[in-house]
Amino acid sequence: MLRWAIVFLIIAIIAGVFGFNGIQSGAAGIAKTLFFIFLILFVVSFLIGRSRN
Repeated sequence: MLRWAIVFLIIAIIAGVFGFNGIQSGAAGIAKTLFFIFLILFVVSFLIGRSRN
């Protein structure tokens, strides 16, 4: 999931450089959403793994 967040972030940066504002904002929104989902899943899995040991 982090890979997809990075891919959409790169697409947003490239679109921003070339001036495609609609694509940039859409890709940036998707990247931000995927990053926060990844971050939440990482924290939950870290806490579950830590509590089992």
